[in-house]
Amino acid sequence: MTETSQFLVPQDQYLKAGIHIGTKFRTKYMEPFIYKTRPDGLSVLNLQKIDERLRLAGQFLAQFAPNDVLVVSRRENGWKAVKAFGKHTGSRTFAGRYPPGILTNPALDTFMEVKCILVTDAWPDRNAIKDAMHIGIPVIALCDTNNQANEIDLVVPCNNKGKKSLGLLFYILAREYVRNRGVIAKDAEPPFTVEEFTEE
Repeated sequence: MTETSQFLVPQDQYLKAGIHIGTKFRTKYMEPFIYKTRPDGLSVLNLQKIDERLRLAGQFLAQFAPNDVLVVSRRENGWKAVKAFGKHTGSRTFAGRYPPGILTNPALDTFMEVKCILVTDAWPDRNAIKDAMHIGIPVIALCDTNNQANEIDLVVPCNNKGKKSLGLLFYILAREYVRNRGVIAKDAEPPFTVEEFTEE
């Protein structure tokens, strides 16, 4: 853990956002990502693994044009971050209750065709995951220690409930997306700030 310069953002920025603080419940699936359990029973996620998966997710998403990416967040704490992600990457977003069929039923007014989805939490966003599986497109999911992850192509372990954590996550993903797509130079700072993604 000593080599912090390789992190996507400074280690203390991750820690301040609480990106690594999990829940008291842990699933078998998420165990490989858990660093330790605190005396109060909360599981703590491994920052190195969070960072690795965020980097992977940024590279993976960048293979798709903005219009082919859909980001879903039923959890209200993620709405601001998800909308900011959409605004700065051009990808499609769905903040709020996701009615099934948006990806599978062309008769719906809300129907859209995408090639990849990113969900804020695999449990509340399960309708979107079901739709994605139905049409066979990859699913990236932010997963806390209590998530099941058997229908997910790429798990990003993190605190997917806190506003600060979600703000930082989506900021990093947006920045990696525009860098990997060549919108800005690899080492350039993006034309947006983490504050735009985070609730006050």
